[in-house]
Order: sequence, then C-alpha cells, then structure tokens
Amino acid sequence: MRTLLYIVTAMVVIGLAFWAYHENYKTQEALTETETLQRDIGAARARLGMLRAEWAYLNRPDRLRELAEINFERLGLLALSPDQFGRIDQVSYPSQKAMQIDNAVDVSAEEAGQ
Repeated sequence: MRTLLYIVTAMVVIGLAFWAYHENYKTQEALTETETLQRDIGAARARLGMLRAEWAYLNRPDRLRELAEINFERLGLLALSPDQFGRIDQVSYPSQKAMQIDNAVDVSAEEAGQ
C-alpha cells in the first residue's frame, strides 16, 4: 500500500512539474509578444508624431496663401477673410416635406399565405 502511495505521489509530482514547465513557456511567449506589441506601439506613436509635425508644417497659413496665389489662374482660390463667415442663424436648412407614396402595394399576411 505504501508503494502505491509513493508511485501515485511521484506521478502527481511529475504531472505538476510538466504543467509548470508548460505554463512557464506559455508565460514567456506571452511576455515576448507583449514586448513586441509595445515596441510596435512606440514606433507607431513616433511615426504619428512625425506625421503630425509634417502636416503642421505643410498646413502653415503663409505657405497655403502662397500656393493659392501661385495657382490662382488654375484653381481660382481666394484668401479667407472674416466677412466670409456667417452666423448659424443665417444658414437656411431645407424644409422637411412629407414623402409622397405612389403606387402603393398591399402586402398583408392573408394574401401571402394564399
């Protein structure tokens, strides 16, 4: 009986060791994947910062004004002035008209079953 207990205990210890070994490898894989994702997120944030800086540089008002003046004949763009803006109460919204239903088709449950 004692031998059976030793064998069962040894098998349980071996099983637990295998489980711990397997969990260790899964944990190491998860940590590696997390580090890779963090590195990718950092690179993406750096690219985003560079793109925002480039957009701000290209979207400078003096540069856009010069481009509008250079391409005036082709594009016809004018510089914005404060008198070109209006108030919200000056906006005319389209009226809400009721939809007209023409050629209505009657689809009732009684006709569908026949």
